[in-house]
Amino acid sequence: MKVKPADRTNTVQEYYFSRKLRQIDQMRQAGKDVINLGIGSPDRAPSAATIRRLAGEAGKPNVHGYQSYNGIYALRKAFSGWYQRYFGVGLDPENEILVLMGSKEGIMHITMAFVNPGEEVLVPNPGYPTYSSVTNLAGGRVRYYDLDEKRVWQPDLESLEETDLSRVKLMWINYPNMPTGSSAGEGLFRKIVDFASRHNILVCNDNPYSFILNNNYNSILSVEGAKDYCLELNSLSKSHNMAGWRVGMVAGNSEYLKEVLKVKSNTDSGMFQPMQMAAVEALGNPDSWYEELNSVYRERRSAAESIMEMLGCTIDPDQAGLFLWGKIPEKVSSCEVLVEDILENTNVFITPGFIFGSNGERFVRISLCMDESRLKEAGGRISLFLESSGYNLV
Repeated sequence: MKVKPADRTNTVQEYYFSRKLRQIDQMRQAGKDVINLGIGSPDRAPSAATIRRLAGEAGKPNVHGYQSYNGIYALRKAFSGWYQRYFGVGLDPENEILVLMGSKEGIMHITMAFVNPGEEVLVPNPGYPTYSSVTNLAGGRVRYYDLDEKRVWQPDLESLEETDLSRVKLMWINYPNMPTGSSAGEGLFRKIVDFASRHNILVCNDNPYSFILNNNYNSILSVEGAKDYCLELNSLSKSHNMAGWRVGMVAGNSEYLKEVLKVKSNTDSGMFQPMQMAAVEALGNPDSWYEELNSVYRERRSAAESIMEMLGCTIDPDQAGLFLWGKIPEKVSSCEVLVEDILENTNVFITPGFIFGSNGERFVRISLCMDESRLKEAGGRISLFLESSGYNLV
């Protein structure tokens, strides 16, 4: 390049799934039938009422202009009702909810709004890679905290408090957890709120997986005093099969949201109004809609468990969320070796745990965003490969 890019681009790499999707696309162009069990992009459609609402609203002549930066009131009110109904959390739609174009953009907005260069951000290991990359782009310092299977993938707050926390500004948590599927419960959330209040740290819970194979809906904002130190991200991507629609929100203290809005309002020009009205419809889905969706995921989960079993992986049966997280056998040198062997020999892609951090090195992840028949076909391919090659996993 004749023009040198900004130094900040040296702090991040292209997203792993971006590279892998390109490889899978090249394999498919070469005629290979690749079954992608990697990314958690729901393959089913939103509710029929949601789609009808989008079409109907888009046909109106006066809905195609710029919209408000914080989302239309109807959508903020719908999010408020959704949180009251399922999480038992009261949110003022006027000033405690900020509509986002998917919660991923919220990670950047929150970081830019609160983290100064050199300040530290607590990031889970294993955890969503975007927490680290966004921190680096903002000039903050990533400080990993361990999640360990022995602690059911929950942070050791006591050990953290034995360290110097004076430079820590922000802490990311994510429950139900991705990639491990671990749940938190009010007990952990109370401890985290107490931890944040004693060390003056802003905590953000990234909470998009609550409705997938999980009936215990928890929000950190349900804890007394949480709004003084906590924000929560949520979205319709996983819970309502609307990943490509890019509809999310951040909720919490109105003063915090004002700061986030300063960043957001200089980044976009609002969301298409018919999309917002369709999201209002989606948030009104009856309980039966979630139940039907989860019945499909339970069948897929069973097929994914069979794949884990033939790979010699051990799993926690209490996992929630859109994925299945499994520990690879001791005889396998690394999760990356196992994943690449499977992809090369069976045209099936599963996610290696190392991309989520060093504590994911001995794990793999299978997405449930694939039809049950294809999951079973993937299992058949893997079984045939293991039998014919003598691949030793046990």
